[in-house]
Parts: sequence; structure tokens; C-alpha cells
Amino acid sequence: MELRLHRGGRFRRWLGTRFGGDEQLGDRLWRRCLHGIGAAVLLYYVIPDGFFVVLSKEEVLVLALAAVVLLEVLRHGAGLELPTLRPYEEARIGSYVFYALALAGAVLLFPRPIAAAVVLGTAFVDPLAGELRASARWHRTYPVVPALAYAALAFVGLAGIGDWPAVPAAGLALIAAPLAVASEWPKIPWIDDDLAMTFVPAIVLYLVGGIALGLPGGSPVA
Repeated sequence: MELRLHRGGRFRRWLGTRFGGDEQLGDRLWRRCLHGIGAAVLLYYVIPDGFFVVLSKEEVLVLALAAVVLLEVLRHGAGLELPTLRPYEEARIGSYVFYALALAGAVLLFPRPIAAAVVLGTAFVDPLAGELRASARWHRTYPVVPALAYAALAFVGLAGIGDWPAVPAAGLALIAAPLAVASEWPKIPWIDDDLAMTFVPAIVLYLVGGIALGLPGGSPVA
């Protein structure tokens, strides 16, 4: 019996044709949408304690990560077919696993301002950078446009969601942006760019903002 979590590409073909392309275009667009949806992990800070009754928010997040890992085990062990995977992911850990690890790790390990900044940056700037790199028309705007977009989103995370003062938040956002974009460049088979783009700026923000400057939010749930 064939195991798969997709409908044979029908939705992706439909999506691709709506934008003047084919299933390949639809696959890419759907992958970008799923990437952006990852920012929903920040609802963790909105959901009240006790919402899940028998489980804490941290436990639910860990279980969600475990479910993603289980899908990957089934993919390699039982031949489970998943949508949007690229050919180079077939014999290695899927990028979606690294992405889930990056999102959950950011929220569980870092203070809220930092987690919000890097989650927003990775969720929206990584797909933007990918589109710009692949575009003959817009390629020259890379890496400036992704870096500026990351800085803006990081500032929203640090100052808007995390309540860090605006001036240091702006400076730290400008520091984090080039680090995040540069983290995409090294192509290491077992370290996905989603993971690097999240944790490299997060660690620097924690060292500079959380420790050196002593900004508030010193624990992951603060």
C-alpha cells in the first residue's frame, strides 16, 4: 500500500496554473507559503498557560517537533511520500525537519524578543532570498533586499513583540540581518540553512543584547 501525505500534486498543479506556470511553480509557491506559516509558532506567546489542560505549552511544542521527526522516520523507513520535497532531500534529512527544530528551538531556548526576531526573519526572509536568487530580473537585489527585510522584521520582533527599547533594538536588528543572510551561503549537507539562519543571529543577539547590554527577557518564557 502506497503511503503518502499529498493528493498526487493536484493542488500544486492548480496553484501553478493560477500564476501562469505548472506544477513545479505551484510546488515552489506552496513551499514558500508553508515556510511563512512557520511564523505561527509565535502564538506560543499568546496562548495562556493551562490552555491545553493536561499538557504545558512547552510539552505541546516538543510533541509537535516529535511528530515532525516521526514523519521523517516514516519517510525513510516506510517510504512515506511528502509534498514539496526537493530531489536533494530524498537521501538526507528533509529541510522541514531542520526548520521545525529551528522554530521550536528558538522559542524554547531564547528570550521572547530574540525568538520573535529570528522566527520572523527565517519564516519570511529565507523564501524571499530564494526567490530573488532564482530570478534573472531581481537577482541583483540579493543580498541587500533580504538583509533590509530581515532587519525590519527583527526590529518588529525585538521591539514590538519583545518590548526591547527601540534604539538598541534597531542597532541589534542591523547586526543580526547580515549575519542571518550570510548564514545561508555555506552549503553544509547536514546543517540546513533554516537552522543556521535562525541560530546564528539568535546566539549573537543573546550574547550582545541579553548578556552584554543586559536587556530584559533573560529567560525563554519571559
